[in-house]
Amino acid sequence: MPDFIQQFDEQALVWIAEHIRCALLDPFMKLYTQLGNTGMLFIVLGVLMLLFKPTRKAGFSALCAMLIGLVVVNFTIKPLVSRPRPWLVIENFANLVPEHDPNSFPSGHTNAGFAFALGVCMSAPKRWMKITAVCMAAVMGLSRLYVGVHFPSDVLAGAVIGSLCGLLGAWVVGKAWEHIQARPQAPK
Repeated sequence: MPDFIQQFDEQALVWIAEHIRCALLDPFMKLYTQLGNTGMLFIVLGVLMLLFKPTRKAGFSALCAMLIGLVVVNFTIKPLVSRPRPWLVIENFANLVPEHDPNSFPSGHTNAGFAFALGVCMSAPKRWMKITAVCMAAVMGLSRLYVGVHFPSDVLAGAVIGSLCGLLGAWVVGKAWEHIQARPQAPK
């Protein structure tokens, strides 16, 4: 990471820890960030969307997007970049939740959140669903900063990559959906 980005990231994260962390927010942020472990919150929501015909396409889009994001981020970019977690480089910095993956860049939780959100935004039938999905993704990214397991540039990169994966996932599902809809129906 370039020095000026690393310096900004460290200063911003220390500022968040010193000025925003508080006893009122700590339990919520710890719980919410841990719901994002392995993308579980977003996977469960995507599967639930599959159960209802009006949201089925959005569920497939979100799940496809998250699968693409998993491959791009967790299996490709994170191991290649190998950026250490904040507490490993900032002296006396305390993270609020355990994190076993030593690689910080980009944020996988944020990637999953935004892949889910953009998949939903491209396919969900109701505006409130789209707004809720984007808000959930944004809070996931913020929670990763709050608990101190990612730098701001990790979260920003996770949001951008996740959004692109969301668009790609929705496109793939949209093409498959069109193909399925165009098939002739068997007579009953």
